[in-house]
Amino acid sequence: MKVPDHLGIIMDGNGRWATSRGLDRSKGHSEGLKTTRRIVRAASEAGVRFLSLYVFSTENWKRSTEEVGFLMGLVARHLEKELDFYNALGLRVVHSGEREGLFPDVLRALDRTVALTSSHKGMVVNLALNYGGQDEILRAMQRWSEEGGRGRPSAGELRRHFDAPILPDIDLVVRTGGEFRVSNFFLWQTAYAEFIFSQKLWPDFTEDDLRAAFREYAGRDRRFGSAPPADARGAVHMAEVRPRPHG
Repeated sequence: MKVPDHLGIIMDGNGRWATSRGLDRSKGHSEGLKTTRRIVRAASEAGVRFLSLYVFSTENWKRSTEEVGFLMGLVARHLEKELDFYNALGLRVVHSGEREGLFPDVLRALDRTVALTSSHKGMVVNLALNYGGQDEILRAMQRWSEEGGRGRPSAGELRRHFDAPILPDIDLVVRTGGEFRVSNFFLWQTAYAEFIFSQKLWPDFTEDDLRAAFREYAGRDRRFGSAPPADARGAVHMAEVRPRPHG
């Protein structure tokens, strides 16, 4: 079965998973990390070469001080604890996002993990931490300008100034939580990505759900703006979607 070369996941629904069970939102984030570990392993074993995970967006700073502090501490502890996991699977960790503003313990753990996995040859795990797609493009333009760029950069020149320029474009984005939006997730790199939206909240997402997403992806005809095949007879079909009800 064909799997995406570069998979992106918007891991949505941790807080709702917890509150629906009468638990504190922090419990949902902790459970979400357990799911992340399982899905990282499953993606690696399936042959995915690059995996981008939306860990913390530039907009997430709008959450309560208590929740932000908990998330930052959780990320720092997770990075320290999971180093053996990354080593065992030969995973290379890279970071996309603005470093300024991240808590010092998060930066220390992130830099240590990136450094100690830099020679690994397995799947590249890109942690989108304090990340926003618009912000990355603006920062790439600033870097290009500071290096003497004039006029309008080419696409290749701009890409070389992204946070993790080794990453190819994203082939498939999976978003959990029943939401149908991009949420500022790698806007440049997802220009021709396929999208799959799951009603499941992230802590409930399983390896079987990931494999089902891969089967759906394998059956799609990716044309990158080209005309539909002759046997399509001009028909365009859209899968029925059922948004999460409000209230």
